[in-house]
Amino acid sequence: MKTLIKGVMLVSATFSLAAIRAQSVDEIVGKHLDALGGKTVLNSIKSVYVESTVEIMGNEAPSTTYILNGKGYKNELDFNGTKIVQCVTEKGGWAINPMAGSTTAQAIPADQLKSYQLQLNVGGPLMDYAAKGYKAELIGKDSVAYKIRLTTPDGVDIVYYIDLKTYLIDKAMNKVSMGGQSIETTAVFSDYKKTDAGYTIAYSQQVILPQVTLNIINKKVEMNKDIDPAIFEMPKN
Repeated sequence: MKTLIKGVMLVSATFSLAAIRAQSVDEIVGKHLDALGGKTVLNSIKSVYVESTVEIMGNEAPSTTYILNGKGYKNELDFNGTKIVQCVTEKGGWAINPMAGSTTAQAIPADQLKSYQLQLNVGGPLMDYAAKGYKAELIGKDSVAYKIRLTTPDGVDIVYYIDLKTYLIDKAMNKVSMGGQSIETTAVFSDYKKTDAGYTIAYSQQVILPQVTLNIINKKVEMNKDIDPAIFEMPKN
């Protein structure tokens, strides 16, 4: 009987701890979404338009990003007269990158597509993560940030560092599959500003790739600008 009681108490304690952990994650994510402006604001945003400059190996390149919330994401980068395009929708994605030998639109490989599609939603992948079938875990905490790991059924693995004071994301580490290899990328966010629509975004971003680092500065941000859905359609080569 004592053994049975101990077993019941152990199982009960295990479930209690799991509930505490889940509540902690949801509380942190909730405060993060509030720091971005809150769910009501995030759901009210239909589109985001951003003009940026990207510093690559000492060169500055203008960049334009179009987002139709939940439907389409497109980035156009002009690097020394060479136009590089990346575009994803709910159904697929394509890219044009002459520097990689692709002068016409090519489908984004399936092993990369799911990671890129996380850029479709305003508020980021943590927004309504459970409803999307994603899993979030609190895996640690240091002197400045909570560490939350987000995983998706498609194998996307992202670790977010959420600031203890602001509840905004300081850093995100993402494992992406490219050519059958797992590549880790790191994005560092800073200079957060609240837009006229009430949505707080980072105006400065550093993206660290295996062989190059990109420094991105947003120059112009517009919310709910009219964006033609046709721009996300893959060109016929």
